[in-house]
Amino acid sequence: MIQIRRILGKASRHAEHCLSVKSRPTVQKKIHSQDFDSSIFIPNVSSCLFFDMSLQRPRAWISTGPQQQHGTFYEFRTYYIQPHLNAAFLKLTNEKIHLRTAHSELIGYWSVEYGGLNQVFHIWKYDSYAQRASVRAALAQDPNWIEQYISKAMPMLSSQDNEVTYLVPWSKIQKPPKDGGVFELATFQMKPGGPAVWGRAFQAAVGTHTGSGYAHAVGVFHSEFGQLNQVFVLWWFESADQRAAIRHTSHEDARVVAAVRESAAYLVSHKNKLMLPCAFSPIK
Repeated sequence: MIQIRRILGKASRHAEHCLSVKSRPTVQKKIHSQDFDSSIFIPNVSSCLFFDMSLQRPRAWISTGPQQQHGTFYEFRTYYIQPHLNAAFLKLTNEKIHLRTAHSELIGYWSVEYGGLNQVFHIWKYDSYAQRASVRAALAQDPNWIEQYISKAMPMLSSQDNEVTYLVPWSKIQKPPKDGGVFELATFQMKPGGPAVWGRAFQAAVGTHTGSGYAHAVGVFHSEFGQLNQVFVLWWFESADQRAAIRHTSHEDARVVAAVRESAAYLVSHKNKLMLPCAFSPIK
């Protein structure tokens, strides 16, 4: 009750002050949300404006700057295979993938081992949306592709997903130091804003892993179509056991812990899957 009386008393004094300054010349002053304490009456010529504490709530800033420097994008595709046809689908794809790569560039093709069952994940590179449209049109008119692959592969699938992504400005595709090993696709759901908002902190978190030799980043991407505000990091490790050992060691590295903690301020959720490269995958 005492606190309420104090607030009401302060409000009354401010209201009296508003009335006393009506005849004064107008002074324009920019008011920032951080200038407010609890709630304030701001006097000006015409009225007293009440500002409530909601102005101090955190805002999700939307980036208006460019998210990439060129039109190249990467299409992520995930196919869900009927369990009893998984081996047959992989065999058919291995035999006929050349019919597809004749039309556009395949970056990599993987079978999901952990974090999902009976799935394949592949990445396709395009220079523009116009190029992708022309590729899709050409495939639709390619009788070998339709008859030898599509007509046989599609009945083996239960569903398909795709997403369009761009490399973040500070990343590029980097092949692993050697063939073999395992790949981890880590997906991070970020707060809105894009790389202009979270990019610096996220780059530091990735950099502490790669710079310390803990992991090799094949590429870091952010979503353009699909689930928005997602970041994908494609990691390479020599083996699943090596990844487990590195994960344990890196969690004791103060530099990694500090960088990850800072980037986590922009994180909503995350998930991952461990994948094995197919024999025909360019990156393996």
